[in-house]
Amino acid sequence: MHWFASIGGMVLIYAILLDAFETVVLPRRIQRHFRIAAWFYKVTWLRWTRISLHIKTNSRREGFLAYFGPLSLIQLLGFWAFGLIFGFSCVQYGLGEHFQLSGEKITFGKLLYHSGETFFTLGYGDIVPTNVWARALAVIEAGMGFAFLGVVVGYLPVIYNSFASREVEISLLDARAGSPPTPAEFLGRLGCCPEQTVLDGIFRDWERWCADLLSSHISYPALLFFRSQHSNQSWLGALTTMLDVTSLIIMGIDGIHPEQAKLTFAMARHAAVDLAQTVSAQYDPRAPERLTQEDFENLRKYMARRGVSLYEGEDAYDRLRELRELYEPYVQAMSVRLRFTLPPWTVAERKKDNWQASPWDQAIQAQALAHHPGRPVDDHF
Repeated sequence: MHWFASIGGMVLIYAILLDAFETVVLPRRIQRHFRIAAWFYKVTWLRWTRISLHIKTNSRREGFLAYFGPLSLIQLLGFWAFGLIFGFSCVQYGLGEHFQLSGEKITFGKLLYHSGETFFTLGYGDIVPTNVWARALAVIEAGMGFAFLGVVVGYLPVIYNSFASREVEISLLDARAGSPPTPAEFLGRLGCCPEQTVLDGIFRDWERWCADLLSSHISYPALLFFRSQHSNQSWLGALTTMLDVTSLIIMGIDGIHPEQAKLTFAMARHAAVDLAQTVSAQYDPRAPERLTQEDFENLRKYMARRGVSLYEGEDAYDRLRELRELYEPYVQAMSVRLRFTLPPWTVAERKKDNWQASPWDQAIQAQALAHHPGRPVDDHF
């Protein structure tokens, strides 16, 4: 039985080291059916979201879900550490010989304690390995403990740097497309720009953002669970908005050339497809229609009032639907999997953008009305 414990411990150590290497070091998506990290996130995220269903307020629910990303990193690192400690204790149990200074009998529980103090290099010396195998394992485990600490020190800053880089463009989208962002607001606010280069420059920035999103979130899948600072913003919402905007331009808008929009659409669609596979999102043929024929006609009228003329051919809706079918199943599946709300195409009720909102708004407006009675207090952009 001791030999079986040693074999099982070696298998466990190998599996955890392989999983840590693929998660932290290897910069590509792994297509193997079972992975420890993927299984860990699947189980913990499912339970976390079930708890969130009992939270009635949307803002509090979003705040609760926002804890999962950072907390899951700590849990995953702790899970790996415990697995390595347990694996080494199993190998020591089968191959090693030990002596305890108190003279008590060496049990598996004490070997587990000895493995833990060796892994974290505490070195109390109350349990001493006495044969070659036990000493070699102690040295290997201590070295692995140092390496584990190095991984923690190096891994977390990279994660947060990638997160901060991702959020910059999402924050910039607030003033350009509203909160939450919509393609109608994006094009309406920029529709007055006479320079094609202005719009192309913005699309080039978003093309690079989509490429960065794809590379960083495939390399570090935990970032997929990191939520933005505001509950009405998300990386998935920003990605979907760009896909919607570029789809409209490719379909046809008077005065706007679609060349750069096509490149941005291609990169954004690539990111949507690959990231949907990374989170194991499931296709749902019963997903609700995001843009009906009636919604499209209302969108056309709204855009016309903002000075933007959409393509008016009879096949306009069908052309746009063909483009939407290239990405909407993927973003809708991710929205269900990650509990994100996809942005609408238009906003029925005009709301303040995040940059316009403030906890002092009511007090400031009350003071303004007191000084200027009868004068409407409103924000326009």
